[in-house]
Amino acid sequence: MNKVAASAHDAVSDIRDGASMAVGGFGLSGVPTVVIQALLERGVRDLHVVSNNCGAMDTGLAVLLAAGRIARVTGSYIGANKEFARRYLSGELEVELIPQGTLAERLRAGGAGIPAFYTPAGVGTQVAEGGLPWRYDGSGGIAVSSPAKEVRDFDGTPHVLEHGIRTDVALVRAARGDRHGNLVFSKSARNFNPLAAMAGRVTIAEVEELVEPGEIEPDAVHVPGIFVQRVVELTPGQAADKKIEKRTVTA
Repeated sequence: MNKVAASAHDAVSDIRDGASMAVGGFGLSGVPTVVIQALLERGVRDLHVVSNNCGAMDTGLAVLLAAGRIARVTGSYIGANKEFARRYLSGELEVELIPQGTLAERLRAGGAGIPAFYTPAGVGTQVAEGGLPWRYDGSGGIAVSSPAKEVRDFDGTPHVLEHGIRTDVALVRAARGDRHGNLVFSKSARNFNPLAAMAGRVTIAEVEELVEPGEIEPDAVHVPGIFVQRVVELTPGQAADKKIEKRTVTA
């Protein structure tokens, strides 16, 4: 039951080219930066990433993106990531943009063993009707576009069929974790992390504080260890290394 890996590099040692990967985090909050860096140093390529966004401020998934290691992104937000936008528009990267709540539910459904579900989100748009550009051809044209999805009425309201997401690997970051893989997330870092952890067939969790089994109250567990296969204990320096996206002040 001791799921603690010797190092981040050891935890990602069997991730292969072309692997699909669910990654937790939202902006800079709750991003598994240490494990992502280990994956970059390992040289894995052609990754299919499922994440809300693709890194920011040259951290998180942005380091894999800049190195050309990501082939496809399923996400909700490009934002201020200029390299993400450039690669998408130039045809270097395939991108499936979907509503944020739908992305969250697709990850949760996949982890819960639910193959598909209906939602009203996206009805009457290209999300349901198809035609969203997944990949550009580098000359302004569309090389690959999204297909149309099934739409059905429930109680007089149309709903679009969405499929649950399962990935080869999931990478998450938790505030606390024990050797059995039970995880607790802090505040806004409890964003996509629990959902990503559920969706991965092999889930790797980097934890800022490693404790012994029994030290986390059962009612406080956000992700049970059944969903987690490997735990990476961060050093105090790694745990404290948290960038701030935008500094603001109040009068």
